[in-house]
Amino acid sequence: MPFITTNSVSLSGHSEEINIFYQDIGRGKPVVLVHGWPLNYQMWEYQLNVLPANNLRVIAYDRRGFGLSSRPWEGYDYDTFAQDLQLLLQELDLTDVTLVGFSMGGGEVARYLSRYNGDGRVTKAALVASVTPFLLKTDDNPNGLPQEQFDTMREQIEEDRPKFLAAFSKMFYGAGIFSSPVSAEILQHDMVLALQSAGYSTIKSMLAWSTTDFREDLKGIRIPLLVIHGKEDETVPIAVSAEETIKLVPHAQYIVYDDAPHGLFYTHKNRFNEDIINFVNS
Repeated sequence: MPFITTNSVSLSGHSEEINIFYQDIGRGKPVVLVHGWPLNYQMWEYQLNVLPANNLRVIAYDRRGFGLSSRPWEGYDYDTFAQDLQLLLQELDLTDVTLVGFSMGGGEVARYLSRYNGDGRVTKAALVASVTPFLLKTDDNPNGLPQEQFDTMREQIEEDRPKFLAAFSKMFYGAGIFSSPVSAEILQHDMVLALQSAGYSTIKSMLAWSTTDFREDLKGIRIPLLVIHGKEDETVPIAVSAEETIKLVPHAQYIVYDDAPHGLFYTHKNRFNEDIINFVNS
């Protein structure tokens, strides 16, 4: 199986070899897909089925702690996540890249562009239902989500992770008592993907995306940027995220899916795939 390898140094000074799993499919302009929390690269199945058929080379990888990648105890912060992404692009020697970050993955995209895009490998980027610019409510971010909300999530994950994930998945796709845009089988499939991560990596990554401030990262973006968000997103509310992101990156192309929940990469997959293909080729 394809892996890239990096070394991570713990707080105690111990060096640990970290393997990052990836899939590399198709030929053409490279598109790198960065998955959301708490899933892994397999969430992109319905993009991996379509984008390579449209003359695109598609690379999707498992973030450390998730899927088939290594599960170190430490290293669940956005500087490290961005470093892993940089290593992937270097190892595959990718140029003229379009980065597509979903939800938590939008943070990787923002931090990567801030720290590493001086080498010019990435020429376009898309933030999809992204956690940017800053989710946590603070004195200078009064419209954010309260710390208590994330504290409750952590407590529920620590107490009964499968139960939490089952409820989270329903909100993720906008599934209700009387109707659901996805099948029960899709919800079960996502449960399997989510449980492939380590419990501690699930928690530590949640702490990262809920508390990291990407406002300064976004201000420096000069390349073409696409922002896609669902108006019915209850997981990452549009008013806290996309609406604030485009204020910081005013040149961004902004597309709102009026009836879409958080998991629009599946519920609106045909439209989403078309938007991504058009953006890459524009």
